Amino acid sequence: MLSFILASGNAHKAEEFSELFKDKIVVKAAPRGLSPDETGETFTANALIKAKAYYDEFQLPSLADDSGLTVESLPQILGVQSARFLPERADYKEKCLEIIRLLQTHENKRAYFTCVLCFYISPSEIYFFEGRVHGEIGNEYRGDKGFGYDPIFIPQRAENDGKTLAELPEWKNLNSHRAKASLAALDFFISR
Repeated sequence: MLSFILASGNAHKAEEFSELFKDKIVVKAAPRGLSPDETGETFTANALIKAKAYYDEFQLPSLADDSGLTVESLPQILGVQSARFLPERADYKEKCLEIIRLLQTHENKRAYFTCVLCFYISPSEIYFFEGRVHGEIGNEYRGDKGFGYDPIFIPQRAENDGKTLAELPEWKNLNSHRAKASLAALDFFISR
């Protein structure tokens, strides 16, 4: 069974990954959090920076993820900079409301979440997996089950009921960008 330390100090996130991997890949919290400079221009580059930093520090296979929201009409903001959008506003609700405001004059509200996972087993064995969920930005902030930009993101799904990710916790657990990347990784590692 493969085992990785998570390139994050968040123990709860390690548990979430273990659940996504159906206990076929074990993910443990790192002994302590590190703060590598995420200077990459892509999700893949930042995931690699984090995974390598944790591997180098703890000498254990590491798993890192980098994710964010891309809004087609606002390509200059968010994306790989999602977590750093409006740094003076710590509250994500304010950030969400600002995105809604910025999109008021745009017809195209299409957006997508991306997650890239980096499995850093050794310097010569590194794997990347990407997951995306497509949708659009809604006109209001709704839902209390998500975090970050979930309350303004309406995913594409068969029901087409206009619910945001923050109103769909069960759906998100199975269909999110992180879930898709995790499933791709699980399929790969099981079939190796």
